[in-house]
Amino acid sequence: MSDWLVLVLAMLAACAVVVVITLVRHKRAPDDEDPNETPDVIEYMTMWIGVVYAIVLGLAIAGVWEARSAAQDHVQAEAQALHEISERVRVYPPDVRDRIRDDVNAYVGHVVHTEWKSMTQHERVTDRGTELLAQVRHDVTDYQPRNDFEAQAYQPLLDQMAAADQARNARADSTGATMPQVVWFGLLTGAVITICMVFALQIRRTPRELILAGLFSATIAFMLFLIWDFDAPYSRGIAATAQPFLNLFPGIKG
Repeated sequence: MSDWLVLVLAMLAACAVVVVITLVRHKRAPDDEDPNETPDVIEYMTMWIGVVYAIVLGLAIAGVWEARSAAQDHVQAEAQALHEISERVRVYPPDVRDRIRDDVNAYVGHVVHTEWKSMTQHERVTDRGTELLAQVRHDVTDYQPRNDFEAQAYQPLLDQMAAADQARNARADSTGATMPQVVWFGLLTGAVITICMVFALQIRRTPRELILAGLFSATIAFMLFLIWDFDAPYSRGIAATAQPFLNLFPGIKG
């Protein structure tokens, strides 16, 4: 089942719950009940709860979107650092240069074809990817420059190697969900409370109010879906991609 189908079903379910409860409540309400006599304090509390919950939802969406953007930045930084290594070794002897480039390509190919699936399905990087990057590090650090020109390129290569390793570690740390369980508990509880406050206003007077109440609940379901979808930066619908690797290493086919 696709994520967007889940979204549609969740929004329809939220609307259906509100409509069904409202209709049942309307049928069971006493004949002498006057919906216009809702106390002002309930209207004030409903407005206050809705505003607070909207702020919480906004902060949650901003947080998971920032985490998703940071995850994509990690991928870009890692790909760029590896690309710089592959380009800067051109000053080395052909056998050393080709060995480093081959090991870089092997690592990139593993990330694109194998490790990305592991991140998507299991939310973790692979041990093989760690080994391949370690091999690139050994190739770069173990070579002894033979002249001043090679020596000038050696330190920048070490810096790029450190940047690639740091970006990989950051990518590994951001493969899982970013929202703590207690935050999800608060978001779901707040959604239930906010929707229940709609019934406190005795929304049963006109079809227009019923439609608005349904759309209100569907909007909350949509916002919660967005938070859930962004929560795992590499695993769900709107996720970070391996495109930076494919752009900088066109020889690695996706």
